[in-house]
Amino acid sequence: MTTVFEINPQEYNDKLALALKEVKEIEAPLWSKLVKSGVSKERPIDEPDFWYKRTASILRNIYKMKIVGVERLRTKYGSKKNRGYKPEEFRKASGKIIRTILQQTDKAGFTELAQDIKGVRSKRPGRQLTKKGKDFLESIK
Repeated sequence: MTTVFEINPQEYNDKLALALKEVKEIEAPLWSKLVKSGVSKERPIDEPDFWYKRTASILRNIYKMKIVGVERLRTKYGSKKNRGYKPEEFRKASGKIIRTILQQTDKAGFTELAQDIKGVRSKRPGRQLTKKGKDFLESIK
């Protein structure tokens, strides 16, 4: 049995995005074609399968990091903002896109809210994969 890490990440995300298109709970909202993916971007997303590719990437990151929240994912998907003559500065990605994707994966049964962790003060430490989600990710070859 091959694990998620033995396959090239780009190829794996493309295969996972194709598999996610068949899951009825995961679909791009109408507003997703009109918004930018973050403050640092100048134009909206024009890639047709962006929603499924971002969902695949988020699921792979949750598989890799075990427990992850929206803020950590916003930082991961952020980029530098072009400010003209001034130096570039890092900006986080859009939280609405990530939050909506996580809600859809919760509804599909791939992720769930993590229980309280010893040493973490937050009431909601983040999301983790369920058994169904882990099996779904490992079934992609």
